[in-house]
Amino acid sequence: MQALHNFNALAALNTLVALVFAFIFGSLIGLERQIRQRTAGLRTNTLVAVGAAVFVDLAMRLAGPEGSTRVIAYVVSGVGFLGAGSIMKEGANVTGLNTAATLWGSAAVGACCGASMIVEGGMAALFVLAANTLLRPVVNSINRRPVNEGAGEAIYYVYAICNNSVQAAVREKMLMLLDAANYPARSVEKHPFGPQDTEIEIVLHATSVDASELDDVIRQIEALPGVLQSFWNPSTEE
Repeated sequence: MQALHNFNALAALNTLVALVFAFIFGSLIGLERQIRQRTAGLRTNTLVAVGAAVFVDLAMRLAGPEGSTRVIAYVVSGVGFLGAGSIMKEGANVTGLNTAATLWGSAAVGACCGASMIVEGGMAALFVLAANTLLRPVVNSINRRPVNEGAGEAIYYVYAICNNSVQAAVREKMLMLLDAANYPARSVEKHPFGPQDTEIEIVLHATSVDASELDDVIRQIEALPGVLQSFWNPSTEE
């Protein structure tokens, strides 16, 4: 009987409108993600938007605007944990950050709809879509440009391919040479390179480098006994 007592046709209609628009806006964001075959696609973004709308609408009805602000804070933190699950780290490369940010945006859209701010939710959805579509050519254009070693910070990798018998000595000497050039190592890994050789990979701390200085260190590494090849590569992925 409590359910009948709590029933309010006007409030229920308002909830329906909020959920319908949260569904539509979340679907639009998710559709763009689905077309690009992202981890969180159509259903995930729609569910996030609708779920956020349900929680905010419920809080508005039970506790009023003041209570809904606390629920919105919980929605933000909760979606943060959901987004963290879509972030993958492989070595020094991190993927899924844009997917996590999109889920966060979908939750914001749903929260607006749940608070009966339909126009604001539509504007939020529009800006999320714009960030994922209109800014993509700009990002691609920037990423295709060669990394300017002196102008910006990046992650730099220094490699050496050497005989297995001297890999320990080569690793220590590489660290010494890099330290002497004021390029300290963040991590060191080694990988098999054929039956008799080893690839040593040294990741430097994010920094700006002088290409000629690093080239000089590479020449010194290549001169070490047992070293077959040495080179360095920049990466803007963190």
